[in-house]
Amino acid sequence: MIPFSPPRIDQAVIDEVTAALQSGWITTGPRTKQFEKEITAYCGSKTTIAVSAWTTGMEVLLRWWGVGPGDEVILPAYTYCASANVVLHTGATPVLVDSDPTNFNLSISAVASAITSRTKVIMPVDIGGLPCDYAALFKLIEDKRSIFELNSPEQEKLGRILLAADAAHSFGALYNNKRVGSLADITVFSFHAVKNLTTAEGGAITFNLPDHFDHEEIYKTFNMKILHGQSKDALAKTQKGAWRYDVLEPGYKCNMTDIQAAIGLVELRRYQENLDRRLEVFRQYERAFSKKSWALLPTYSTPILESSYHLYQLRILDCTEAQRDAIIELIFDQDVAVNVHFQPLPLLSAYKKLGYQIGAYPNAYSHYSAEISLPVYYDLLDTEVQTIIEAVCTAVEKLL
Repeated sequence: MIPFSPPRIDQAVIDEVTAALQSGWITTGPRTKQFEKEITAYCGSKTTIAVSAWTTGMEVLLRWWGVGPGDEVILPAYTYCASANVVLHTGATPVLVDSDPTNFNLSISAVASAITSRTKVIMPVDIGGLPCDYAALFKLIEDKRSIFELNSPEQEKLGRILLAADAAHSFGALYNNKRVGSLADITVFSFHAVKNLTTAEGGAITFNLPDHFDHEEIYKTFNMKILHGQSKDALAKTQKGAWRYDVLEPGYKCNMTDIQAAIGLVELRRYQENLDRRLEVFRQYERAFSKKSWALLPTYSTPILESSYHLYQLRILDCTEAQRDAIIELIFDQDVAVNVHFQPLPLLSAYKKLGYQIGAYPNAYSHYSAEISLPVYYDLLDTEVQTIIEAVCTAVEKLL
């Protein structure tokens, strides 16, 4: 069976993790701090905080921003449940919008129609690694500045809706020659096991707020928030006479460990070769499927956008959901693992119970019902890519 997305665990990773284990320091420490610095340099952001997961990072961020009951956060219906779950955890309302008709990202016009005086955050999701139109989103935010209702010190300082990007898929992607992580006000990445860059579990928050924000102070604040609200982390307390600490607020426990950061440091330092290989896999798929009249190919590069090549999201023309499901079964029968990204939130029981209906998001449903995600990863061999292509073509042409 050709797997869908195994992590790249080789001797370089094993050696660095072993070194972390043998160092005597395995929780948040020097490797985590170095990882944060290297992410900041890579993305071009103003500061970075490493966390235990995208989910915990985004929730701490929303709460810091003052999001709570009565507030609204705009995000796409076409995303993983974590994007909306964290909004619900704060007591705020997820305002779901439809997808762009031409790609998997949110519709800018739908966002414009959804903004109200209660909108505190717009959370675009870079589906599959393709950046959203950040310039268009910032223009919408500026156009709506006059109706923004302030209810926290941070909101007063910014004076407008926060653009907080869900970049779980898009580490390394480019928009107007700037990397994701330096585009939105704040960006949250995922380093889950299936992501391009992994720390097994983990994530990072990069900050790029206007210059009148004190990013050094923000870094200290988030370090406190992700470690129970303590005034010092474990490494700081090892210094002579530094055992005493305070708890400044009832915080969370969602810091990254040095074992995780050890994996991340290896991954980051060789990340370009990962992107290069993923691009080559994309091109092989494109060369093959561009010859097929039934294939709708994903956008992964434009004059202003370059994907991180996280997902190759093939769509089958004039395909129903049931037919797509049957095609997937036929592909699996040929020992090739594929996936679907994603089931739109209104299809999920938890969100149906909240009143969301898929009929309100026709583009999202259309994309989903015809979509099949194909394997893309560094260690995928060219011969395996050809096997995948043949399996997909055989399955589609047998059924349709």
